[in-house]
This record gives sequence, structure tokens and C-alpha cells, in this order.
Amino acid sequence: MDIQLNKTETIAAIATAPGKGGVGIVRVSGPNIESLCYKILGKVPDPRTATVLPILDDKGSIIDRGIAIFYPAPRSYTGESILEYQGHGGRVVLDMILQRFLSSNTRMARPGEFTERAFLNGKIDLTQAEAVADLIDASTEQAVRSAQNAIQGLFSEKVNEIVNELIELRTYVEASIDFVDENIDFLSDGGVERRLIQMTNSIESILKSSKQGFLLREGMTVVIAGKPNSGKSTLLNFLAGREAAIVTDKEGTTRDILRESITIDGMPLHIIDTAGLRNSEDEIEKEGIRRAKAEIEKADRILWVVDHFYPDLEHFDHEWFPKKIPVTRIYNKIDLTIDNPHISNLGPEPIIYLSLKTGAGTQFLNEHLKESMGYRENVEDVFNARRRHINGLINANISINSAQNQLNELNTPELIAEDLRVAQQILSEITGEFTTEDLLGKIFSGFCIGK
Repeated sequence: MDIQLNKTETIAAIATAPGKGGVGIVRVSGPNIESLCYKILGKVPDPRTATVLPILDDKGSIIDRGIAIFYPAPRSYTGESILEYQGHGGRVVLDMILQRFLSSNTRMARPGEFTERAFLNGKIDLTQAEAVADLIDASTEQAVRSAQNAIQGLFSEKVNEIVNELIELRTYVEASIDFVDENIDFLSDGGVERRLIQMTNSIESILKSSKQGFLLREGMTVVIAGKPNSGKSTLLNFLAGREAAIVTDKEGTTRDILRESITIDGMPLHIIDTAGLRNSEDEIEKEGIRRAKAEIEKADRILWVVDHFYPDLEHFDHEWFPKKIPVTRIYNKIDLTIDNPHISNLGPEPIIYLSLKTGAGTQFLNEHLKESMGYRENVEDVFNARRRHINGLINANISINSAQNQLNELNTPELIAEDLRVAQQILSEITGEFTTEDLLGKIFSGFCIGK
């Protein structure tokens, strides 16, 4: 790690949300906490003991009376001495308390700086720090449990196990380079290949859990598309559970993008309803279709809605969609046909036969969306993951697979050792054992002030 912590600065911030409340907390962390306590509280509270004390202004008058808790270094959240003052939760009184600390050789904390200091002081690693922000932002119970798994270090433990295995294997491989004159072939006994395969399997297992954690955190974006008047807006209203879109018999009613965010059994789903796709000379409708295409380009999945009662509208035009994005066809209005509600996976795209009017078959849609998101009822081994974590795991696996190919095809120890070194560095970046200031700035800038 190439980041240095300025250990001479003391920082302060309000740690509770803006607005009125019964209690508000001001948090202070740094090297001169004890002198601040003497100056502002009149004494240093006993460590880790709730002590009722007044906050005094520079003339000795009382600003507020509340509970002070002192956490001496290094047994604190940041690894530095911390004072938390719990006063009354009014905005003005909290600001007066904060300003009292800031006037005494203390500066305002940056967003996420308390957690950043915890990371730099070795109290937590980078994935645990990120999980703190994820826990605060969690919108579902499953997301909370997933974030807690990461905070407890379960994700880091899995990654560090592979890093340690890579270090051992690098030592083993590099020994074959150092002792080349001894005619000892460390790479031909099959042990290296077995260990490479085991590491690949371990990374695939972590990826599986991480991808669901990523979906719990980010959600899946689904774009509803189709010809005009096929039932797209009705589908949006069904999924949203409310009248989010206007539904009429007139074609082209939806001309702009409509967005809704829902959860299905704790899995966040971002739904986007788009204008009907057709060739049109109407300038407003053409702009709606252009925006629809732009949203389709960014989708995780497309729901192509077809009015199943009219066979001429069943044409599925692939030119509207990028080939890389999976498509599910929704055959709507089966209440007007002889079809039964069901889901078919026999063709190139899944097809769901349903009636949004009667609700028949909608359970197949819900189950299909959950399956598409990688839903699992048991989230005990699911970790909150970010895009950089998943990309890191994928890239580390690429390097390990490259090492395996080198072993099988060229048996070149130098190239194998280099692939293992790259894989180790990539995984170390995930936990923050190796990181850069730019990465830390990007991560911690997304935190709230006071955390």
C-alpha cells in the first residue's frame, strides 16, 4: 500500500442524518482528543464509559449537556483516539457543538474519512470499508445480510486464502528457476496443475456468490420493449404494483421513458418502459423511439411484449436489439386465445404466455425474473460485491488460466511465475493490500460525512 495517513490532524463531523431528532452525534478522531476533552468538556471521560458532561464554549458557557464516550487508541473504529458526543438532535445545537471542536485545532472531516482512517490504520480492509457504505445504503433485508457478511471479513478471507495459495505456488515455481542446475523438475509431477485448477474452482465459487451480492446491491435493469399497444405499460403497472403508466387503446401513448424500481423477494429490479418500436414520421414519437433504443443498449435483459391475440404482431425483429443482451418474449392477452399460461425454454429466447388483464401466468414471469437475477433463498454465503471486485476476480482467473496453459504447452517457469504474480496483485487490489490513492479517493468520496 502506497498511501500515507497524516497522523497530526484531528477531524470532526456530525455523524447523524440532517434534520431534527431526539439525539444527534458529533464524532471527533485524532491525536489531540484528550486535550480537546479538557478544553471543551472540562475533563477526559473514563474510557468506553457513557459520561454525562456539558459542552462549553470559549467563555465557559454551556452549549449543550449530553453523553460523552471516549475511545482511546488503538481500540477504536479508526484506530485513533475517538470522542463521540451525543447531544440533542437539533440542527443549530449540533452545528454549534461541531463549530466548537473545529475552532480548537480540528478540521472538518471529508466524506468517508473516518472509515478511510480505519482502513489506513489496519482496522479493516478495503472490502470491509466498502461494505460499511453498502450497509448504510442497503434497501432490502437480503442486501443488509450480504453487506454484513463482507463487514465480518468473510469475503476477504476467501480472497486472502487464494492470495496465500498463490504466494506458496509462486515460491514453488520460482524454486524451479533458481535451482535449474540441480536438474530438479518441480513442475512435471502434476502438483502445480492440480493447485492451479483448485484456485480456478475457488475463484469461480467466490464469483458465484459475488455476482448475487452485486445484484443485491445494484439490481438488474430490465427494459420493456415491443410494438405499440402490445401491453408494455400494462406490464410496467403490474410489476410496479401501481398505475405508474397511462394505459389506453391509442397507439403511441408512451412517448418518453418511464422508470420504476421494485424488489422481487429482496432482489432490486429497475424497470424501464419505452415507446413502442415502429417506423414513424411523427417527430415526437421518433424521439421517444430513439430514447428507447438508447435504454435498450444499457439493459441487463429485455422483455419483448407481443399482443398474442394478433398474429401479425408476433414478428420478433432482432434488429432493434444488440445481440449481447438476453431477450425474453412475453406473449400477452392469452385470455383472448386458447393458450394456457406457461413458460417455454425450447427456442432461442424464453417465451412466457400470460394475461396481464387476468393475472394468469404472471407467476411464471416473477420466477423467470428471479432466476435471471441469480436469486437464491440462502444468502449466508453471499457477499456484497462491486463491479471492481467481480472484474478483479475474473482477471485473476484469466492470469491463472494463462499460467495453466503455459504449464501444459510450454512448461516455461518464468512465464508461469509472471502470470501468478499478476494474479496475486489483482486479488490484493480487491482487499486493499495493494492500492493507489486514486482508488481510495474514488471509493471513500461516496461515503456520507461522519462515517
